[in-house]
Amino acid sequence: MTPDKVKVRLNFVVSSEINETLEELANKTGGTKTEVFRRAIALMEVIVDAKEQGKKVGITDKDRNLVTEIVGI
Repeated sequence: MTPDKVKVRLNFVVSSEINETLEELANKTGGTKTEVFRRAIALMEVIVDAKEQGKKVGITDKDRNLVTEIVGI
């Protein structure tokens, strides 16, 4: 984070299922629920930008073949 960016504290309510998912992802990545949330927002930003440019977003295999296209975002 650059020095000119100010942090803002947010408080919000999520379902127990979302909380469990955040905890599982935090454990799998060795991070915190806050870090998972930040990464999710960053990923969403990339997806929205790509879609605005007419690009497709998906998951490829090791040979760069599209395996799954992410739609609905």
